[in-house]
Formats: sequence, structure tokens, C-alpha cells
Amino acid sequence: MKYPIGVQDFEKLRREGYTYIDKTAQVYEIATHGNCYFLGRPRRFGKSLLLSTFEAYFLAKKELFHGLAIEKIETEWKEYPVLRLDLNTGLYTSKDGLEEVLNITLNDWERTYGKAADEITPGARFHGIIRRAYEATGRQVVILVDEYDKPLLATFDNPELQDFFRNQLKAFYSVLKTQDRYIRFALLTGVTKFGKVSVFSDLNNLDDISIDERYASICGITEREMHGMFDEEIKLLADKGDITFEEACRKLKETYDGYHFSPNAEGVYNPFSLLNALNKQVIAHYWFETGTPTFLVQLLRDCDYDLNGLQGGEARADDLIRTGSITSNPIAMLYQSGYLTIKGYDAEFNTYTLGFPNMEVERGFIKGLLPIYSKDLEGYSPFNVKAFAMDVRGGDPETFITRLQTFFEDADYRIAGKKEIYFQNIMFVVFKMLGFYTHVERTTARGRVDIVLTTKDYIYIIECKLDGSAKEALEQIEAKGYAAPYAMDSRTLFKIGINFSSKTRGIADYLIIPPQKHQADNLKNT
Repeated sequence: MKYPIGVQDFEKLRREGYTYIDKTAQVYEIATHGNCYFLGRPRRFGKSLLLSTFEAYFLAKKELFHGLAIEKIETEWKEYPVLRLDLNTGLYTSKDGLEEVLNITLNDWERTYGKAADEITPGARFHGIIRRAYEATGRQVVILVDEYDKPLLATFDNPELQDFFRNQLKAFYSVLKTQDRYIRFALLTGVTKFGKVSVFSDLNNLDDISIDERYASICGITEREMHGMFDEEIKLLADKGDITFEEACRKLKETYDGYHFSPNAEGVYNPFSLLNALNKQVIAHYWFETGTPTFLVQLLRDCDYDLNGLQGGEARADDLIRTGSITSNPIAMLYQSGYLTIKGYDAEFNTYTLGFPNMEVERGFIKGLLPIYSKDLEGYSPFNVKAFAMDVRGGDPETFITRLQTFFEDADYRIAGKKEIYFQNIMFVVFKMLGFYTHVERTTARGRVDIVLTTKDYIYIIECKLDGSAKEALEQIEAKGYAAPYAMDSRTLFKIGINFSSKTRGIADYLIIPPQKHQADNLKNT
């Protein structure tokens, strides 16, 4: 089987025999039920291949669709002039970056459709090309824009340059409205929908299908599609790992599935990661190898976002599909970038519950947060995650807390402020990473406890205070009865109180109640 990993051209995919997950029925429905769309999806989700499929369809390359769903639906196969713009190829580090990309594409179009002497700006040239393409062919034009927002995403750390590109894009995209009479179909794809770009405020006929349930699976691979195409490859994966077919399916699902682009729609697998896993016969974190969310995790730090909101956080529907200022709404950017997904929907208040889609994203994102809080996380540092986990598994809370203290001491002084959110977030990162190797709970029915760690042999109940005392923390564990749910548990239980100091930005003191014989053991001896 030839896996279309990195193949973004539909014609190449079909002519060279690559495996294709048939999305052409949805392509036909979109193409025939409207004429101007926006689709937002995370990177590596097949947006470029989708645009290439639309391009082949509107160029009436019927032979490429042999055996696919659209072959039984389409009867006319009309050819239209297609203008395709790919903004993913530019280097947007200077003011010339966007215009250089536009010039290359506009020059190609003008070689086919000509140019008027008074058409100087990119917008004016685009305007003339659309009209002349219509006049030359007698048919309306199809416009496909790949990664329309790439110049804006690439300049988040340079507001002045981003604003410059924003104004250029406003002028360029406004042509889609002024030349509407000449346009048969338009589709713009990207990661996020910037509310301040006038293409969205001016084009009242633009249909945003990013969270439309009908097209939730147009990018990505559904459970049915995976089993319909790849069961033999999954069996090979299972044999290689000496596990059952069902266990292999479970691992693939928990690692790559879980993306929901509409509340009631079926989930989809990350296509890039799933195809790589089947091709290489190894379940690994492929999506994060192609790019890390460095800017996004720095954003969470800089805006003092409570990281606990990453799992089970809420967002209004309008905020989820539109981005104005990401510093005031980082969750929308995290959703649109694919690091969070829809977990639930409250129709009464029109709000979405969000969370990590799968293990690949959760582990990768939390790992991306670690260097933000500590200067040395890799190799044999005294507080690497493996050492933390081994301390917990080995019943050694003293060494664990010593490592935790070292972690705080090594934290970047630029972020180690006096705000309580700093301590909450750094504890979130540490214990979230531990949660990949041990079981972590954060609440009880009788009140809120900061951390409960459980392993095969040990239970740790940890209460944290800021500018209080370790004694107060232990007293809260006792007063709230946090240990009560484990009274009949035979595992060794530690009660730990930790007090953080905003002055020293570290652990001021801690107390550990030595483990005592449990009620379950006492019952065995009576």
C-alpha cells in the first residue's frame, strides 16, 4: 500500500496509485450547494489535498475520479478557469514577504489571462485577472486559497509586521466581493479565522463550514474509513507488537483519534499521524515532530492563563471560530490549531467544552510547556520526568520533593513571579507529566485536594499552600477527610503538606505524615 504522506496533489495521488480516503461526495455537495466558503482546520489535516481535489473537479479531470463516489453523482463535468493561491510557501520575515508570494502567482495568471497597464497593486491585478479569465472562457472563475492566514500566523511575535500584512490581505481579499459576479466558487482554508481581516466582515456571503456538522469529517479519517481501508495494516501492527488486533485499534484510537469539529459529529483521526503509524508500523508522536507549539505555550505563560482550563475549559461559540486578539483569547487559537477539541456543547448558553483530543496531543503539548518553566529538562537533570516518576513508584516522597524544589530553583526568573497562578501552573505541568506514568486525580467529593497520586503500591495525598504553612496543609487533609476514600485500600498511603513561598519562589517547608497500617490490613488481622 502506498501511503499519501506529504502528497498534496490530487492528480499525482491518483495517477501514481496512492491510497485515497474518498471525500468526493462531500466535495460535490459543497461545490453544488454554495459558492463561497471558509474552512478552518489544524496543520497537517489535508487542507492542501482537499483544495487540489476541488481544483481537479472544476478542471473537469473526470478520469482522476474513476471509481470514486463523485463519479456516480456528477453528470455534466463542466470545466472552469481555476485560480489557486498557496500562501504556505512564503517567508514572512520582512515587509516584502507577502508581496513576493503574490507577485509570483499573479505573474503566472497574467501570462495566461493578460495584464492592464494601470493594474499596479496586487489587489488591482487580481481584480483584472478574474474579469479577463471570465471573458476569455465564458465561464465564471474558481478561486482556491491555501493557508490564507499564514502571513498573520507567522508574525504573531511582530505586531507591526503583522498589521502591515493584515492591511495587504484586506485589500487583496476584498476583490472576492467586488468581483462576485465573475466567481463560480471560492474556498479559503487556514488554521484560524481572523475577525479583523475584512474578507470575513465584508463578504456576507462567505459560508464558514469549520464547525458545520455536515462537513466535520471532510479532513481527517473516521473510524469507519480507517477500518474500511487499513484493517490488514492494523493486523500487521498488532503482530509486530505482539498484541491483539483489538488492542492495536485501542492504542491507535487513544493516540490519534478524538478530534471533533462539531459537537454531534463523529470524531476523526489525525490523518498525518495515523498514516505514518501504519506506514512505519510504529505508534509514535508524528504530528509534533513536524512542528512544536512554541508560540502558543509562550502565550499561555505571558497572559497568566490558568493551565487547569486546558482540560474541561469552556468557550463561547463565536470565540471558538473567530480570532481577534489571541492574547485575550488563547483558547480559541489552541482549538483552531488542533491542540484542543470539542468535548461537549451547552445549547442553552451556546458554549463549548474543550479538552485535549488524544494522547499524542496532550503529551506533546505538556512536554512543550516544560521548557517554558525550566531551563534544563532533558538528559540527566535532577528533575527529569523519569526520575520524578521513579520516586513516586518507589515510595520515596522525600526525594520527590527535593527534586521538586530543584525544579522551582531552576525555573526561569522571568516567569517565576509572585502570582499564585505561577505555582498552580508549574504544579500542573509537573503532575500532568507524572500523570502519563502514574494516576493523578485532583478533586474529591468532600472538597478540593490539590493532588492525589496513585501507583500499584502507593497513594500520595498532597495539599499545597502559598505563603501559609505545611502544617496548615496537613490539617486541611485531615479536616476535609481526603484520605477517607482510601480507608479500605491496602496500598501504602502518604499525606504530604507543601508550602510555597512567593518571596523565595520555591518550597518554604513541607511535612510528610509517615505511612501507618491501613484499615484493610487491620481487618485481615482480626
